[in-house]
Amino acid sequence: MNPLVEPFFDPDTFTISYVVHAAGHPACAIIDPVLDYDPRAGRVATRSAQKILDYVQSRQLRVEWILETHAHADHLSAAQWLKQRVGGQVGIGEHIRDVQQYFARLFDVEKEVPADGSQFDRLLRDGDRIPLGDLMVEILHTPGHTNACVSYRVGDAVFVGDTLFMPDYGTARTDFPGGDAATLYRSIRRILALPAGTRLFLCHDYQPGGRPAAWETTVAEQRAHNLLVHDGVTEAAFVADRKKRDSQLSAPVLILPALQVNIRGGHFPEPGANGIRYLKIPLNRIGGASDEGLV
Repeated sequence: MNPLVEPFFDPDTFTISYVVHAAGHPACAIIDPVLDYDPRAGRVATRSAQKILDYVQSRQLRVEWILETHAHADHLSAAQWLKQRVGGQVGIGEHIRDVQQYFARLFDVEKEVPADGSQFDRLLRDGDRIPLGDLMVEILHTPGHTNACVSYRVGDAVFVGDTLFMPDYGTARTDFPGGDAATLYRSIRRILALPAGTRLFLCHDYQPGGRPAAWETTVAEQRAHNLLVHDGVTEAAFVADRKKRDSQLSAPVLILPALQVNIRGGHFPEPGANGIRYLKIPLNRIGGASDEGLV
């Protein structure tokens, strides 16, 4: 059985979230939900998540899973906000523990954020299959953008997170801690070995040339037309091209607030003695020349 897929595009972060369910069955999963954040004022809003909530409630769907493809560096997760309102288990790949270890140390919150994945309801392993009503969700470990990236295969649909973008944009960057271009190439080839008609749903679309936003493609389209990794591109050629492109990229605008929230499973830090919650800004650690690369 193949799923129904409802996309939600957030133009501020170029992120696409999804609600996935079987026709005629109330069980659904939410994938990569966005919490709005204004970095100039440090204010949080729920416009994007509210659209998902409205959709779920208007169709009387039952949320069983809120799934993250990885700890995002470009938006804050709305997983906990949605869980408080519609329930569901929050799941992520088991290698989130590696990401937590690195960034908890960077933000000096190792006592507050143990690197054990306990902030999530379920840590998912490659090959795991979790039920979703009449559907099954298969977990594919697809590292390279980060070590913790997973894709979710539901029937003929695969939610690939930040591995692939639309063919005219290419692939995810690989210069984050734990990222690796050769590893990403192998993960992408694993995805592109699926049947040609497999639908691929992407986590971002940056609308090159100002074209309308797009988020659905197929294995066949990617193999024929992907700018960086179409059939015939060798691993060595991809790695060289990806590293060159990564060297020219700036850090994501929301990387510092996003990762502090997302390694906590979508929770915010506890309030200080004055009742105010704070996010930290480590100086001279993101972007630019560093002994540790990106950070």
